[in-house]
Amino acid sequence: MAKPTYKPNKFSVFTTTPEVPLKKKYCRFKKSGIKHIDYKDPNFLLKFINDQGKILPRRLTGTSLKFQRKISVAVKRARHLAILPFTGDLLK
Repeated sequence: MAKPTYKPNKFSVFTTTPEVPLKKKYCRFKKSGIKHIDYKDPNFLLKFINDQGKILPRRLTGTSLKFQRKISVAVKRARHLAILPFTGDLLK
């Protein structure tokens, strides 16, 4: 006896979304040949911080693990020396 198969209709919750071609993420540091991340450059470090002041994760920025660690160290050093704010109130 054959099992009935599920056929989703257009109003079903389980329908799949159309596949959108994703852009491949790349590490901008490897691509441009940057070897050192300067913690004294706040404008550059602001690209890796969201509105709340949190460091953006690798999956959003596309940086490699090696440079993500360097970014986090640079942001933390800049915060400690009051180059960057700890909270996002002053970033707006």
